Amino acid sequence: MTTDPDRHPDQQPDLPDDLPEGFEVPDDLSGLDGASADPELAVLITQIAGAEPLAAACSLAELDVDAAPTPVGALAVLRDTSGDEPARAAAAISKLVAGVPLVLVTRQGEQLTCVRYVDGEAEGELPPGLVLGGAPEALEDLVTGQLTVADLPGVVPSSSIGRFKAMRMLTGAARKARKKQ
Repeated sequence: MTTDPDRHPDQQPDLPDDLPEGFEVPDDLSGLDGASADPELAVLITQIAGAEPLAAACSLAELDVDAAPTPVGALAVLRDTSGDEPARAAAAISKLVAGVPLVLVTRQGEQLTCVRYVDGEAEGELPPGLVLGGAPEALEDLVTGQLTVADLPGVVPSSSIGRFKAMRMLTGAARKARKKQ
């Protein structure tokens, strides 16, 4: 194949005649490096006060996470980031804490995506800089890969809380919240 010097840069190059029928060059070549389309990391940023209540809620939603406390709310680091699992997890937890928004942060390579969820529905993407700008340092270190979830203090795996115990914990927390009002 030769390059035509008279061809305009916006024109497609001439392809050889011996290509298989139906051969197309994809517009997005990012998948050709063999990298997985699944994110390497998925974190739910919540306003839930502690790691244990978040782990309990995740246990009820049958989500396998490691919950960690931060000064502004607990984080849930998903163990399964395959397929639509991060979106399903965000929707499930945002339904359980109705009316309280949460943010799903995913990292794929060096690309961060942040999506806000309320009442089980995705409400749109947020700029990662905006999300991380007001976030606890632990989240920034986790998302950038400087820390792993094992490095965070006070981590509670959702698998350590049975469904019955989770129900008791959440019912008790709701009862205490009602008494304060």
